[in-house]
Amino acid sequence: MTEKIHKSEYPEKGELVVCTVSNVVDFGTFVELEEYGNKEGLIHISELASGWIKHVRDHVQEGQKVVCKVLEVDPTKGQVNLSLKDVNEHQKREKIQEWKNEQKADRWIEFVQDRSGKSEQDIKNLIDTLTREYDGLLYPAFEDIVLNGKDALIKLDIEEDLVDSFYDVAIENVEIPYVEVTGYLSLKSPHSDGVKRINEALKKAEEIKENNVDINVSYVGAPYYRIKVKAPDYKSAENALSDASERVIASMEELDGEGHFQREIDEDE
Repeated sequence: MTEKIHKSEYPEKGELVVCTVSNVVDFGTFVELEEYGNKEGLIHISELASGWIKHVRDHVQEGQKVVCKVLEVDPTKGQVNLSLKDVNEHQKREKIQEWKNEQKADRWIEFVQDRSGKSEQDIKNLIDTLTREYDGLLYPAFEDIVLNGKDALIKLDIEEDLVDSFYDVAIENVEIPYVEVTGYLSLKSPHSDGVKRINEALKKAEEIKENNVDINVSYVGAPYYRIKVKAPDYKSAENALSDASERVIASMEELDGEGHFQREIDEDE
């Protein structure tokens, strides 16, 4: 399965595409569209960079990988006009990473076929189902099944034995990038058994059970406790941190104490 059958024949207007510079000419450069069977595209000299361009080769060289924005597509003429200047550095980095991830996913799909013993048509049907669900991409499906388990694909009415093979391949190959966020709880109790009450309140944070979220609470020095959250993305991490700290503070108040959450330790307290 060397062909990337999860891509349509031509890109859409406005889409970002990864290209390889194939032929630099006086009026611009021809490129090959990596994700579309190496179809040819043209970046006119006026779309290479802002301002006046004296030499095209000052901006592109044969063999160079570039990220372009699709300006016009005419399948009847096999014509794809592109812009290099309309893509900023952030877009370029994101698109290159997406492209690299999809290359990995293409290889992993072959592993799924080998492991499951399914036919080419079965795998094509699988790809069609997944790309409809994941906005034309395959890699997010592998990531999703690692993060959320087999139910992520079972709910799409994919055969269980194929899901099993997909899951095994994903677990063996996908590396989820985790992020960490940290905050501090200032906890106080006026009672003689205050330490016991504080420890009881802190258990509320560790009771939180969310997929792929790890919460760790540690003692820093009276009255501070560090609460560290590890999650696949910052939104999940921040939400878990907020939830955990609110539960601890609410429990502390129920135990006739007080609690405050802060990002940094207040040295004056």
